[in-house]
Amino acid sequence: MMKFALFGAGFIGQVHGLNVAAHPRAELAYVYDVNSAAAEKMAALTGAKVVGSPNYVWNANDVDAVVIASSTNTHADLLMSAIAAGKPVYCEKPIDLNIDRVKEVAVAAEKKQTPILIGFSRRFDPNHLGVRQAIQSGEIGKIEIMHLTSRGPQPPPISYVKVSGGQLRDQTIHFFDLACWLAGETPVEVYATGAALIDPAIGEAGDVDTSMIILKMASGAFCHIDNSRRSAYGYDERIEVFGANGMVQSNRKPVREVSLYQGDKVISEGLHAGWFERMQPSFGLALDAFISSLEGKPTPYPNMRDGLTAQLIAEAAVESLHTNKPVKIEYWQPA
Repeated sequence: MMKFALFGAGFIGQVHGLNVAAHPRAELAYVYDVNSAAAEKMAALTGAKVVGSPNYVWNANDVDAVVIASSTNTHADLLMSAIAAGKPVYCEKPIDLNIDRVKEVAVAAEKKQTPILIGFSRRFDPNHLGVRQAIQSGEIGKIEIMHLTSRGPQPPPISYVKVSGGQLRDQTIHFFDLACWLAGETPVEVYATGAALIDPAIGEAGDVDTSMIILKMASGAFCHIDNSRRSAYGYDERIEVFGANGMVQSNRKPVREVSLYQGDKVISEGLHAGWFERMQPSFGLALDAFISSLEGKPTPYPNMRDGLTAQLIAEAAVESLHTNKPVKIEYWQPA
């Protein structure tokens, strides 16, 4: 039984904590949150022990791994402490909003060879995984165009916009990672454009809520990502990859795959209300992959290098958004 400690007991922390507690080969042993009431609630749900300081976790001999699901500004410090303590980490993205700090963490992780899963859980969605398998099998031939869509359901609070790093670092970063993972290569250039079409307050906070991004891949293929913070018909996420010999799609996913045929009408189920309802199963699948890897099974997952790559693409995209010009992407990885 693998024992975990959880940092952060807010919404996404609760998701991770409950997944750990429900996993047949894991136990949530400890939880820490600056909001003690949130920590106590998680403890009551899972049987975990509330600790008053992160240092308790780093010094605990019965902690096999940690989950970092606290606010973004705590991720890098907690990662550095986990690396120093030799604790494997499942960390929510982004690693940090300061790219130099991200590099510091990457160097430390590389030096200690600490297992770190970065929370790009969309890689574990069965439909998206099916797209990748079709690409890797050669069924569609050489990739020429990829189209990734993420729309809705509602704009986040302005308080969140101000601390999240903006749409490209917060929402689109998942799709920068997906593009690299699907294509098996990284982009060399990015062009981003966007506006605050939904909520003027988002624009006043220095961000956009609607954006389009073009990635030019190393092979010459193109990837188009379109993002909107709002969708009037439910959360809309899909992937289309067009190749020399065919096309593969991960389609919109309705609540149920049920259609009613009556006369000249077909009535189908609508989409999930939000991104979490659509993507919820992938969180548990990501955790299972991480645990399997720690148990010695050869299980791939998005690692620290993948997290750094996605953030470098996001930084170039933000520069392009502000300059209205294509930007060459400069990559860096620890030696």
